[in-house]
Amino acid sequence: MDPEALRKYSALHPKPAGLALQYGTAGFRTAAQHLDHVMFRMGLLAVLRARAVPATIGVMVTASHNPEEDNGIKLVDPLGEMLHPSWEEYATQLANAEEQDLQKVITEICQKAAVNLHKDALVFLGRDTRPSSEKLSQSVIDGILVLGGQYHDYGLVTTPQLHYMVCCQNTQGQYGKATLEGYYEKLSKAFVELIKQGESSLCPFFPCAKSHSSGESQRHLKVDCANGIGALKLSEMKPYFPQELLIHIYNDGTKEKLNHLCGADFVKVHQKPPVGLDMKPNERCCSFDGDADRIVYYYKDATGHFHLIDGDKIATLISIFLKELLAKVRQNFKMAVVQTAYANGSSTRYLEETLKVPVHCVKTGVKHLHHKAQEFDVGVYFEANGHGTVLFSKAAETKIRQLVKEEKDDEKREAAKVLENMIDLINQTVGDAISDMLVIEAILALKGLTVQQWDGIYTDLPNRLLKVQVADRRVIDTTDAERRAVTPPGLQEKIDALVKKYKLSRAFVRPSGTEDVVRIYAEADTQENADALAHEVSLAVYHLAGGKGAPPQPI
Repeated sequence: MDPEALRKYSALHPKPAGLALQYGTAGFRTAAQHLDHVMFRMGLLAVLRARAVPATIGVMVTASHNPEEDNGIKLVDPLGEMLHPSWEEYATQLANAEEQDLQKVITEICQKAAVNLHKDALVFLGRDTRPSSEKLSQSVIDGILVLGGQYHDYGLVTTPQLHYMVCCQNTQGQYGKATLEGYYEKLSKAFVELIKQGESSLCPFFPCAKSHSSGESQRHLKVDCANGIGALKLSEMKPYFPQELLIHIYNDGTKEKLNHLCGADFVKVHQKPPVGLDMKPNERCCSFDGDADRIVYYYKDATGHFHLIDGDKIATLISIFLKELLAKVRQNFKMAVVQTAYANGSSTRYLEETLKVPVHCVKTGVKHLHHKAQEFDVGVYFEANGHGTVLFSKAAETKIRQLVKEEKDDEKREAAKVLENMIDLINQTVGDAISDMLVIEAILALKGLTVQQWDGIYTDLPNRLLKVQVADRRVIDTTDAERRAVTPPGLQEKIDALVKKYKLSRAFVRPSGTEDVVRIYAEADTQENADALAHEVSLAVYHLAGGKGAPPQPI
C-alpha cells in the first residue's frame, strides 16, 4: 500500500464534516452529493475483500427504489450474495473514518480479516441510470486503483445482473457466462424450453398449456420499468424472447424521472397503478423497481377495481408449481417457504394448511430470508414487496440434472426436465425482476392460468401499515422474528389485548432500520377493523415508546 498515493487520492474525495453513515442491508444510501468519499472508500474496501476471500467481488452503484436525487452503493460477495455481516462493520468504519485516520483503519481491517495485500484483486463494477451514477462509479475506480486492484466495468446493468456476473466468474463459468449475452441466453433458452414442454405431447401433466390458445391477450404483458435500468435491459433482451411473449415497456426513462409515481415500491405502497401505464380491464401488468430486483403484478377487473399481486402471491404460485413437479419426480426433497412478519396471514394459512408446505418466518431483510432458504433442498423466499427468488441445494440440483439424463420413466424424466429449466431460469443469487417475471409467465402459460385465477388462489386479509415518529427507535426491541416486542415494558401486553378485540387479527411493531420511526402492521377480517387496530396500536406505541409530535390520528 502506497501511503502517499492514498493520501493524494483521498484528498480528491474528501469526507464532508459531521456526516456519519451506516452500511445496512441495502448498503449505503443517501443524497448523491454526499457520497463521493464513500464511493472512493468502497473501492478500497472491495479490493481488501477480494484479497481476503480471495475471489472476485462486485460493486453496484444504485439506490434502488429511492428518489432519483439519491444514490448508494453495495458490495457483492463471491457467489453473488450480499456482503458478509462482519464486513458491513468494516464498511461503516471506513466510510466514517476521518481523513487522517484512513490508513490506520485500512491497516486494522487487514489485520482483523487476515488480508494478504500481495494477492491479486479483481472487482466487477455496475451502475444504474441515475444522473450521478457515472461520476460516482469513477470514484469507486479511483479507490480500486489506489490499492493496486483491477476492475471490469460492466457499465449500465441491473443489480441482479451484476450479482449474476460475480457468481459466474467465481464458479469458473459453471453458473453461466459472465457477460450480458450469457445472462440473456441462459434465461431465454430455459424459458423457450419450458414453453415448448407445455406444447409437447410428451408432457402429460400440462394439459392446460395445450388448450391454452385462449386468445392473444394471454401473451401480452405490460411492464412498468420505473424509468430505470430495467427498461434498457428488458429491451436489450426482447430479441431473445419467443413470439409467445409480447412485452410492452412503459416508463422507459426517456421522459420522466426514475421511480417518480411509478415502479414496484410505488404500486405496492399506494395500491394503485403507476402513472404512464394505461390499463384496460383484465390486462396482465407488472412493475419493476429502480434497479430491477423487485417485481409486483396487478390488474383491473371489469368494474375498474385495482388488484395487487404482491410477493406473497408470487411465492405461492411458484410453490404450487414446484410442489406438483417435486411430487412427480418422487425424490425426498425438503421444500419450504420463507416469509417475514409482513407476509399476509392468508398466504401463510394457504401455504401451511392447503398446500401443506412448511413456512418459516424470519426477520425483515433479504439476507435473513436468503440465509434461511439455504437450509432446504428447495427454498422459496419472497418479501411482500416483491423481492425474492428460489434456492436449490447442490444435492437437489445434481439429482434433478441426473434424472433428466438417466431416468427411464417418461413422467419422472419430463418433470425433472421442467425442474431443470426452472433452475436455469431462476437467478438464485438474488431477487431479479426479469428472471422472476419469466418464471411467472412460464408458470401461468404451463398451468393455463389467467391473472384473475392466480389472484383468486386465496383472498388477502385486509391490512394497514402505519409509522409513528419516536425520539429514539432503539427503545423498541423485538423477538420471534420481529413479531413480538420485548421492550418497552407493557407494550406487547397492550398489543395482545387490542388484537383480541378483532377477528382474524394480528399486529406487530418494529423499529425502522434507518430512521427514528416505529413501523406498525395490522390485519383483520375487514379493512375497517384493520385500520382501527393499526390506529390503536400506533397510539400505544406513541404513549409507551416516546412518540414525537401530535398523537396519531384515526385513519
